[in-house]
Amino acid sequence: MGADGLSSSAYGPEESFRILGTHHYLAVLLALAIAFTVFVISYAYSRIIEHFPFGGGGYVVSTKLLGPNFGVVSGSALVIDYVLTISVSIAAAADASFSFLPLHYQALKLPTEFLLIGLLTGMNLRGVKESVTTLLPIFMTFIVTHFILILGTILLRVHEFPAVVHDIHAGFQGGLTTLGLAGMAALFLRSYTMGAGTYTGIEAVSNGLSIMQEPKVETGKRTMLYMAVSLAATAGGITLGYLLVHAAPAPGKTMNAVLIESFVSDLGARGFPLGHWFVVLSLLAEAALLFVAAQAGFIDGPRVMANMAHDSWLPHRFATLSDRLTTQDGILLMGGASIATLFYTRGDISTLVLMYSINVFITFCLSETSMILFWLRKYKDAGRWGGEIFVHITGWCLCFSILIASCIEKFSEGGWVTLLMTVLLVGLCHLIRHHYGWVRRNLARLDDVLGELPDVSHPAPPALDCKAPTAVLLVGRFGGLGIHSLLAIQRLFPGHFKNFIFVSVAVIDSATFKGVAAVEEERQRAEASLRRYVELANGWGLAADFRMAVSTEVVAEAENLCLALSRQYPRSLVFAGKLVFEQERWFQRLLHNETAYQLQRRLQFSGLNTMVLPVRVLTAKPA
Repeated sequence: MGADGLSSSAYGPEESFRILGTHHYLAVLLALAIAFTVFVISYAYSRIIEHFPFGGGGYVVSTKLLGPNFGVVSGSALVIDYVLTISVSIAAAADASFSFLPLHYQALKLPTEFLLIGLLTGMNLRGVKESVTTLLPIFMTFIVTHFILILGTILLRVHEFPAVVHDIHAGFQGGLTTLGLAGMAALFLRSYTMGAGTYTGIEAVSNGLSIMQEPKVETGKRTMLYMAVSLAATAGGITLGYLLVHAAPAPGKTMNAVLIESFVSDLGARGFPLGHWFVVLSLLAEAALLFVAAQAGFIDGPRVMANMAHDSWLPHRFATLSDRLTTQDGILLMGGASIATLFYTRGDISTLVLMYSINVFITFCLSETSMILFWLRKYKDAGRWGGEIFVHITGWCLCFSILIASCIEKFSEGGWVTLLMTVLLVGLCHLIRHHYGWVRRNLARLDDVLGELPDVSHPAPPALDCKAPTAVLLVGRFGGLGIHSLLAIQRLFPGHFKNFIFVSVAVIDSATFKGVAAVEEERQRAEASLRRYVELANGWGLAADFRMAVSTEVVAEAENLCLALSRQYPRSLVFAGKLVFEQERWFQRLLHNETAYQLQRRLQFSGLNTMVLPVRVLTAKPA
């Protein structure tokens, strides 16, 4: 998580410094502004972590405080943001790696970026924890090499400080003469906003809070503090380094490569030759850290998608984040989209950073607006202001000004693409949610079955017989859908099954961001539904019982329960319901998960027969 923020020092300061042109004297103010902005945004997100301790970042905050319509905008911006996290990080990593290679190797850079994304996708498909653990040692190499670079550059140039101060003063005087105060302010604001990529990784901690160690809030806040200090020091120090060595763009090299080479050259001139190996090591550490930062897209991208799927904005198959196939789909989607983005931009880091920062600051603005509203409500209830509101107001002003300036300055140079993609994704989310609402309304007709059932109470339901034919029925909440399946079994196999075992898995997924109390509440709700099914079956004179579990792995846990029941009831047959449509279309297959078929495949390979019961949904046009 920290790598996502710290790695932005590889491309954010460079974009800002390039805009200054010959007006390098503004770099001092720029370095201070970068550090100030990092601390304000980081502190604001630390407060979000406190008040929303189960994670979710901008999407959850906007949804809860501003409403679902604002939440889906924040979530859509975040999904595209994490696609661009991968693209930007890999493109910047390739730029750093090719900076110490001969210029004619530049033609291989884009194919190398595609290969790196493919490699990272494959690593994540094998297991996220494994891939992160493999890459973590790179973090310390980056810290050590860049600490030496920044501190060494300042110490080697300390004797030039009087001349630098004089040049800065003269530069300000000349700027006032040639540009005027308004012109200097405009140039500084443009440079400041074009370096918005520096702040793009800050929200990763808040989004990924649910996978951190307990106590999650303290771990998240500590991570945010470390990120803020390291990013402010590194980004600000690199900007000052550019100023001290009079760095200028060079063909085939990043500005950081120019800075590192200048540092090594200065050190060699004073009798302390580090050699070319330090240049290579520093740039490789930078590239490797960017490679690690791309990991945040694969971790948090599917997580945000899971949050949105839980609220029916995206296909429900993405909601069960812990399911292997679901995670695989998310990883493949993120990897494929990032490759497409690189192909469109031809790996140009300036365009990618611009597209990246626009979506990040959409989320930042919505998050800050949410927290301002949160404290206004606190004032209404408690009659006093919370001191934190002023931090969020400051953060909102900074974020909103950066967002507007970025959109205006670079709209025609790629900004329109990311805005268009965000709008299209928001529209798609509304269509998906509308479809799920239509299906729910149609399924609600099954609940009418409850009112038509005869009120029968069997005086003494028979006892369970372990040797008798047993129907194991997977159900959810008590309602018409489960009763429809029970009646279907009776209709298909009249009088055959003597035992009915109702099975349910209460889903507690990381995407739901619930606490311990909510877990117990979910368990009690599932148990109450199962007891109602048993009472209904007993009332019809059927021997019945139930089994349940609370888990993040729905299919795996259901498989375990069914296999355990098959050992207790050897003549058992498993039944699971599956929605079917009269004229099924491709989007219906995508939007309605394949849990029943997944379970059927797994149980059949374990030697247990499973039957999928169709539950028909009318295909009338939605209202």
